[in-house]
Amino acid sequence: MYCKPKHYLVNKKECNFVFQILLMLTYSEENYLKTIYHLSLNNKKGVSTNAIASRIETKASSVTDMIKKLDDKDLVEYQKYQGVRLTASGMMAAKMIVRKHRLWEVFLVEKLGFNWDEVHEVAEELEHIKSEQLVNKLDAFLGFPTEDPHGDPIPNSKGEIISVEKKLLSEIEIGTACVCVGVKDSSSEFLQYLDKQKIALGSDIKILNIEPFDQSYTLEIDQRELTITKKIASNLYVKS
Repeated sequence: MYCKPKHYLVNKKECNFVFQILLMLTYSEENYLKTIYHLSLNNKKGVSTNAIASRIETKASSVTDMIKKLDDKDLVEYQKYQGVRLTASGMMAAKMIVRKHRLWEVFLVEKLGFNWDEVHEVAEELEHIKSEQLVNKLDAFLGFPTEDPHGDPIPNSKGEIISVEKKLLSEIEIGTACVCVGVKDSSSEFLQYLDKQKIALGSDIKILNIEPFDQSYTLEIDQRELTITKKIASNLYVKS
């Protein structure tokens, strides 16, 4: 059984310890850790087993069985009615999985010419590669990127994340000029829609009007006018 560090792991020795943990995890266990990590980002309380089951599209009973396995490895803590929390080791392991996924997305887009709507499923496979040396060399080869092609932050080798202050476009007032820095919905359908509308990371955006009847947005994007729905505005991250 692994020990439970009280603090997040940051030094080289402890990072190597985390990769030793990853060597002993199945693909399914890694997917659960990553799912719990994503669900816990904006959730100060524990993550419910039902939320995990919904995200992974499996039965709640299967989630409970997996949580017990991860608890035995001291990667999560589970209390009935209070949900699941990642331990320090579990948090770091999850960050390393996310790190690999997002680095591979950068590689696929920048070096192999994939579109940003094509990389998620391929990166889902590549994120399970166990070699710490390969991941660190990939990071260096790419120039130590801090964001993936969708604007999501990439944890560094110590699990540290550079946070960028951003808001949803739907939270911005009329007349405000901003820049697109990410997407909330990274589905291929949404990304393909953005491509059709020529909306990308780095696009200059200014809200010209919000229609009271249907809450549609009239925007100036890169010096051209475009109307989008509130749903689209609610899935675009921007910064002023």
